Amino acid sequence: MSLVGKKFPNISIDAMSEMGDDLKINILEEATKNQQKVLLFWYPKDFTFVCPTELHAFQEALPEFEKRNTKVIGASCDTNEVHFAWLNTARDNGGIEGVTYPILADTHRQLANILGIVDQEFEFDEEGNEFFTGSNVTYRATYLVDETGKIFHESVNDMPLGRNVKEYLRLIDAYTHVQKFGEVCPANWEEGKDAMKADRQSTAEYLATHKN
Repeated sequence: MSLVGKKFPNISIDAMSEMGDDLKINILEEATKNQQKVLLFWYPKDFTFVCPTELHAFQEALPEFEKRNTKVIGASCDTNEVHFAWLNTARDNGGIEGVTYPILADTHRQLANILGIVDQEFEFDEEGNEFFTGSNVTYRATYLVDETGKIFHESVNDMPLGRNVKEYLRLIDAYTHVQKFGEVCPANWEEGKDAMKADRQSTAEYLATHKN
């Protein structure tokens, strides 16, 4: 079930800072109290393969998110201790040393289960006994939350598929344009390109002047 257009769940989750500090982070409060957008990205597991490439990619783009008044937060179901060990593992050894944004440690899967992004299923055998299948880790889910706490974008990738960080910057730019000007953003819109009014005439004029 999509959560777009709804408030982000009001729940505080353990997290780890790059300095090794144990934190409690509430995404809804991060957005509303600090009047900023939040990008929350989930990855399956520390010390794996695609995951460190994504964490470094978000780190490299961090100045661009900060320019857009957007806080980046990572998340998985690993413990704070495992996060800290990974943060202290060199990049050339598969680690995420140098990552400076906080990482949620949703070890009890409280938030991940509310969001419905955990790879788990419960089935029954012939005798009616319930048993669990799945990896019990999260898919590569991404949430963009605005200053009111509303989710304005969500996406979920299967585990082998890494994300394109630039797309989230584009989405934040587009949403900020909508907030500022009250216009809507057409397909492939980027900062500086024409947007439209939300009416039939504006759409017709746009299509007439922006042919492939």
